[in-house]
Amino acid sequence: MRILVGWDNPEQADLLGMYLGIGDHDVTVALGGDELASKLDSETPWDVLFLSITLPDVETGFETFKKIKRNWPDLPIVGACQTGDVYRVVRFMTNGMSAYAIRDEQGDYMFMLLAVLESAVEAVRAMRDQQVAEKLREEVQSVRKLQESMIPAQIDAPEGCTIVARYEPSQIRVAGGRVVTMAGGDYYDVFTLGDNHIVLLVGDASGHGMKAAMSIMVMHTLVRMIRTQRYKNTAEFVQEINNQLCQHSVVNEEGGFITLCYGLLQLDTNELQWTSAGHPIPLVQNMVTNEIQAVEVDTAAGLPLAIYPDIEYDTFTYKLPEKYRLLFYTDGLQEAFPDNKPTKTGEFGVDGIIRTLDSRSGATVQEALQSLFDDSEAYTEGSGRHDDTSVVLLERDVTLTPA
Repeated sequence: MRILVGWDNPEQADLLGMYLGIGDHDVTVALGGDELASKLDSETPWDVLFLSITLPDVETGFETFKKIKRNWPDLPIVGACQTGDVYRVVRFMTNGMSAYAIRDEQGDYMFMLLAVLESAVEAVRAMRDQQVAEKLREEVQSVRKLQESMIPAQIDAPEGCTIVARYEPSQIRVAGGRVVTMAGGDYYDVFTLGDNHIVLLVGDASGHGMKAAMSIMVMHTLVRMIRTQRYKNTAEFVQEINNQLCQHSVVNEEGGFITLCYGLLQLDTNELQWTSAGHPIPLVQNMVTNEIQAVEVDTAAGLPLAIYPDIEYDTFTYKLPEKYRLLFYTDGLQEAFPDNKPTKTGEFGVDGIIRTLDSRSGATVQEALQSLFDDSEAYTEGSGRHDDTSVVLLERDVTLTPA
């Protein structure tokens, strides 16, 4: 700790330097206002100033104090006053002095002085950390709101379909059990094309926080730019998105990537065409037999986006039953686990998702969506999901007319 002392008694200077110099502390004693100003103007980054309020008198000392606070607002200042001048230190404290010590005639205060200075420095550092944390929280909140604004709040479903979707950012618990909502990296979009097709997109940027949110914003912009083009082949669409993302360092720096599942549903045939770039495979629930399975059980997902350009992706097709529920989701849903025993219980998993869909087959699609979030959250036993979670659930309940 680098300690600067502004003192008014030459006879005590050496003694102060000795007591305060215990350990690795670097102590400089300035006698009088001019010498103190010279030391403050030097390039030495002082950690704390121990200042006599009578330098050489209280009024001059107060003016000196105000000037120091004005020019070095982040420097902790601990005042020193005589026993009879305690009441005079009040205006110093109300103007930003960190602490004070009472100078008894015997000099016993010196034994406790180092602890007072260290406490003042720690208190100021803690306050700065809190201010930085609050500023960061505000910035993260702004980014999170911007990211959430990209996700459609209302989904217009064509006749015979009900589509519900939901996004929840991850949360962490900090000291004191306070829950902090993070900026996230999940994304979904659902829209219809004019020829009886529905597009379903679900994405997930690696990591958490602001970088993940910014990565998703980049992808969202690209999707909006090319969504008007007619990509009837889902693999071609994913390949185009991948090549575009590979050119954006905000996404792929430090090993960043995005997983994506892109589906194209043809309503008049109930045929789903889809491509996965490292993303969980969609699940389908037959609402007549209640059978639930992945739309492709033997196929590994393709490589995530923004890792290598010119990657070739596969297009898969799946014939859906006449009455069904189709689930697109991010891995935050299945990877929920309780903090205190993750290895014992494992994750909520695809099995947990299937259990919920099965148990809510008689409920509305809105209630089924709510249950997916509720059951996954309950599985964590209060610790909460540590990853962003997005779910798109489509229900089709129309008997097709034979062509």
